Amino acid sequence: MPRVNRKRRRSPAPEMHRNNRYKESPPDFSLLASLYPSFSPYLIFPSSSDRPTINFTDFSATRELTRVLLLHDHGVNWWVPDGQLCPTVPNRSNYIHWIGDLLSSNLIPADSDTNSEKPVCGFDIGTGANCIYPLLGASLLGWSFVGSDVTEVALEWARKNVESNPHISHLIEIRDARKSESLDGDEFASTSVPSDHVLMGVVKEGERYDFCMCNPPFFESIEDAGLNPKTACGGTPKEMVCPGGEQTFVSRIIEDSVSLKHSFRWFTSMVGRKVNLKFLISKIREARATVVKTTEFVQGHTSRWGLAWSFLPPKRNLISPNAPIKNNFSFMLEGLPRKGAAFQVLKSVETFFLSIGASCKSDMTSFSVNVTLSDEQIGKMLNDGTKRNGPDILDSPVDGLSFRITIFEQIPGTLLLKGSLLLKESSNAGAFQLLFSQLEESLKSEFLHKSSG
Repeated sequence: MPRVNRKRRRSPAPEMHRNNRYKESPPDFSLLASLYPSFSPYLIFPSSSDRPTINFTDFSATRELTRVLLLHDHGVNWWVPDGQLCPTVPNRSNYIHWIGDLLSSNLIPADSDTNSEKPVCGFDIGTGANCIYPLLGASLLGWSFVGSDVTEVALEWARKNVESNPHISHLIEIRDARKSESLDGDEFASTSVPSDHVLMGVVKEGERYDFCMCNPPFFESIEDAGLNPKTACGGTPKEMVCPGGEQTFVSRIIEDSVSLKHSFRWFTSMVGRKVNLKFLISKIREARATVVKTTEFVQGHTSRWGLAWSFLPPKRNLISPNAPIKNNFSFMLEGLPRKGAAFQVLKSVETFFLSIGASCKSDMTSFSVNVTLSDEQIGKMLNDGTKRNGPDILDSPVDGLSFRITIFEQIPGTLLLKGSLLLKESSNAGAFQLLFSQLEESLKSEFLHKSSG
């Protein structure tokens, strides 16, 4: 296969979100203990450090840390009973700030009929007794929330946590997900949410949300949930375990999102295992989402991943009509297996374009794929099948789109992907730029650090 002699560049290590207050100023345990005496008994002073810490395997210690952080830094009163999931505030804040980035990017514009003065509205799937995301979103950013759950204890304590904060309680509704709504709007009680639905029947007819979010059950069994000896964050079986694990649970969100595609600007979920991202991204693309986004959340030695998707048409002026049109684009994939990676990437390139209805012709000798889309396919993919009008990334006249993706090996484990228009004067060159950007994001989500996953 072709080779390009270039020095390998390392991807920057992921870090806390730039807006996370703990990125530059980690919690000062000594200060917290002096201000909140109930926290003081949990302090430990390691001989190797002047800074105190706590025993993170002690549930009572981690719960008290969460309580004082929420009170001291966010003005939120909070508590959960023994055994309930105890969230870490810095990690959960990362997720909230990332959703803020998605909304502020305006990649998926807000509904034109929405009142601009109305607060951002989110839906928290499985809010838990801790109700952490609604409390953080409301206190940090003034967002409104509906938080759903299915157990009596979770619903009771989520409501208590909301009622303990009257300054934001009007922004948060706790909803019993065991009460489903029929198609005609009538409610009926059921013993539990149907196993194959998460949002359907819980989201009411006519409701519109800017996003949904979820910290899904990561584990397939309660035994798997207890494998990390370094933390004691608690958690009930309902919070921690789902048959099939997070892959199955998030798949249910994806399946429901197809039916509720016009009810949410963004669907999102946290993912606990990097290996599950590839499967879930593929499932989202099969569902014909218009946009897929991923990120990595980092707190200490713990990493989680964020997954977001939408079925709404992306903003049309993503590419300025005055920007110079390029016929060639490229990006690198690093940290790949030393053998066989080019073939796997080539197949993924082909799968990506086939999933949006393109015609593909692969050449295994040159490691390239020729891709052709009709103008109708481009319009359907980028604009949800609606008729284009006014200036946007697709100019007139129209003539379809043909381009080639070629894979070059720079050094073992590092590939360079180049995209080139086959019709240099194509009026759809802007669409090519957007497609290539989406391909880059998809492949990096699939192969990023895959060898260590």
